Amino acid sequence: MTASSRNSVFYQQFLQLVEDANPTGEIWIVTDNLSSHNSLSTRTWLEDHPRIHHAFIPVGACWLNLQEGWWRIFRKTALAGRSFANRDDIEHATTLATSQLNSRAKPWVWGRPAPPTRLLRRRYVYTV
Repeated sequence: MTASSRNSVFYQQFLQLVEDANPTGEIWIVTDNLSSHNSLSTRTWLEDHPRIHHAFIPVGACWLNLQEGWWRIFRKTALAGRSFANRDDIEHATTLATSQLNSRAKPWVWGRPAPPTRLLRRRYVYTV
């Protein structure tokens, strides 16, 4: 979804699209502390939609925000070095880049891979 602003109205429209696309079960939204995510109108809207729950990323833990990494990749693939004549061009570039990123997406795995096993050194015993 593209929106002309990052205000509560567009955020609630986004949440409605997510809810419509997922008709059953609980929905957990992991989000940062943007004011539109926690505004009075959004909280009121969420009271009428009890299946949707928010999990806020703690302040000062930006490394937990996977959206930041996605935005870095997205800016490189869709927006870097380009100028756009109008909003439709931006929306087209966004849709194209998102579909390309989704086509090669893999599940995100937290943590580092296990270190390679260290081979034991041979111990030599010298006798005199």
